[in-house]
Amino acid sequence: MSMEDGDVQWRTIDDLAGVSGVTVRNIRAYQARGLLPPPQVRARTGFYGPGHEARLELIKELQGEGVKLDTIKKLLDTTGGSTEQVVHFIRTIRQLFAAEQRQIVHVSELIERFADTDLAVLRRAQKMGLLVEVDEGQYEEVSPRLMDVAHDLVGLGIPIGRSLDVVEQLRRHADGIARIYVDLFLGEVWQPFDAEGRPSEQWPRVYETIEQLRRISGDAMLAVLELAVSERLDVTFGRDIARNVRTSSKPPVEPEGDPAGP
Repeated sequence: MSMEDGDVQWRTIDDLAGVSGVTVRNIRAYQARGLLPPPQVRARTGFYGPGHEARLELIKELQGEGVKLDTIKKLLDTTGGSTEQVVHFIRTIRQLFAAEQRQIVHVSELIERFADTDLAVLRRAQKMGLLVEVDEGQYEEVSPRLMDVAHDLVGLGIPIGRSLDVVEQLRRHADGIARIYVDLFLGEVWQPFDAEGRPSEQWPRVYETIEQLRRISGDAMLAVLELAVSERLDVTFGRDIARNVRTSSKPPVEPEGDPAGP
């Protein structure tokens, strides 16, 4: 974006800090880390345009959700996010795959729901990213649905510690699955689009593709899960049934002792 564009408002770093709510020090730090492109310099003064402001808003938004700066940089580097349009694209994708609406719960409610007063359980849930302490005795549930899963498992008589084991394992496997779909989108959709110079008329197709990918990924995961569980049950119970058949087919054992006389 050129400063010759008369309709674009360019700002000094102090003005940018004022409108964005980001300190001058942090703006310079973001530039040093490659999170923010350098300003356009005129008469020894750096000027920042709407693209810088949009990038700062995205950085603030992601940091507010607990995303680390290194991860934000990788996200921006992957998409070559140097324009307002790409920043808008990243935000739109995050909304499509948005996390659930978080909710605030009191520690007494958590104790009641999970029938456990061990503070180590709360600390573990925090470490797993399921809970964020927002005030003394109050926590924010990052994923209420995952917390409901843990609660339902406890309702089946499974200890909360084991329930958290399951959630942790599912989360770990989900990271690998997410990487597969992200790599698929980047390799087959984004990179060809980027190589063509991101034609403006193709942006709607990119948005439509990512939205359809969300639906397809959900359908595929459910189908794969059902197939895998079915096969696992067949193997597990089939082995037990075969073992029981072999045990029941053994000839009866003769009683020990001298045979009875005539």
